[in-house]
Order: sequence, then structure tokens, then C-alpha cells
Amino acid sequence: MKPFFHLGRYFMLMGRVLSKPQKASVYWRQIIHEINTIGITSLPIVAIISVFMGGIITIQAAFGFTSPLVPLYAIGFTTRESILLEFSPTIVCLILAGKVGSNIASEIGSMRITEQIDALEIMGVNSAGYLIFPKIAAAVLIFPFLIAISMFLGIWGGYFMGVAAGACSSYEYIFGIQAFFDPWKLYYSFTKVLVFAYIITSVSSYFGYYTNGGALEVGKSSTNAVVYSSILILLFGLILTNLFLNQ
Repeated sequence: MKPFFHLGRYFMLMGRVLSKPQKASVYWRQIIHEINTIGITSLPIVAIISVFMGGIITIQAAFGFTSPLVPLYAIGFTTRESILLEFSPTIVCLILAGKVGSNIASEIGSMRITEQIDALEIMGVNSAGYLIFPKIAAAVLIFPFLIAISMFLGIWGGYFMGVAAGACSSYEYIFGIQAFFDPWKLYYSFTKVLVFAYIITSVSSYFGYYTNGGALEVGKSSTNAVVYSSILILLFGLILTNLFLNQ
């Protein structure tokens, strides 16, 4: 019965989080702060991983396409499809689950064990809404921009590294990333990103908010946040892929 207990408690917490804020101006300040904490500080790792993964995908695609029947522009096409459909929206969000999720769980968990959350409740503040809602809103706002940057850097990282390694020519790669492009795929990718942003922040906040004990339990909550966020990202990625692409 434990999964149902946690599921019920999670939805009860989200009910408190999404209730009408007592003072909207305070929430806006917190959202701006969380955009910087969650999004801007994650930009370097997203950029580095995207550039190198774009290059790796391009070189691997060139190595695999040895048949003369495969057109040379297929390298750029494969790189674009891999990055837009799966790498940037899913793999980068899994990486952000580790960075952002563990940070959120440890931050809120530390506030719980030091009784700061109890102090907020005594003052009549909706602690769940004040602490968690700005994190969810900030992630939903900033994650699409991070993923858009990841897509851009991944594709151009593939271009520079692929051309430099001799895996493809400049013309073939650019022709490939333009070939058969369907803008609807971006709608699919960014829908996944919004769902994943909500999962990462809400699940991590749940584990942090209900931390009991001391520093050891904060570490366990942080680990659980990353593990369960990653599992749910993969599960909902499969569900959304079936809904959007299995037509």
C-alpha cells in the first residue's frame, strides 16, 4: 500500500502548492530567483554536453552509413532527428534531474530538518506554495529555453566536429539538417520538456518536503528524488511518444 500512500500524499501536496497565492508579488520575486538558480546555472553543463554529444552522434552516424545506397546527407538528417526528438528533450532532462532535482530535494529537506518549514506554518504562510510553486513555475518557464539552446548547440557541434573529423562535408551536413523537416516534431519535443520540468521539480520537492530525521535522511531524500524523477521521465517519455508518434 506504500505506493498509494505516497501517491495520495503527493497529490495532496500539489493541491496546496497550486492553491491561490496569498501575496503574488512575493511569488514573482521567488520565481525570478529560481529561474537563475535552476536555469541559468545549468546552462554551462547543458552547453558542454550538447556540443560533444552532437559531435559524437554525427561521427557515429558517418561510421554506420557505409553503404553507397545511403545518401551522404543522411548524416545530418540523423543527427538532427536524434537531437530534436530524443537527446535534447529526454537525455538533457535526465541530466537536469540529477543536478536540479538533487539540489531542490536537499534544499527543502534541510529546511524541514532545521524546522524552518514549521516556522513558516506557524506564521500562517502556506509553506508548500511558497517553497515549491516558484520552483515548478521557474522550471516550466526556463527549461524550454535550455532545451532550445541544447538543440542548437547539438546540431552545430555535430557540424563542426563532423566536418573537422572528415566524417562529412559542410554541404552534405547542412543539406541533411534541412531535409524533410517537420515543425510538428518541435511541438512534440517541447511538450515533453514541459512535462519533464514539472516532474523534476514536483517530485524532488515532494521528497524534500517530507524529509524526516537528520542530514543522513536529507541525502536519502536527494537520492530518491533523482531516482524517481528519472524513472518517471522515462515512463512519461514512452507514454508521450506513443500518444504523439504512434498514430
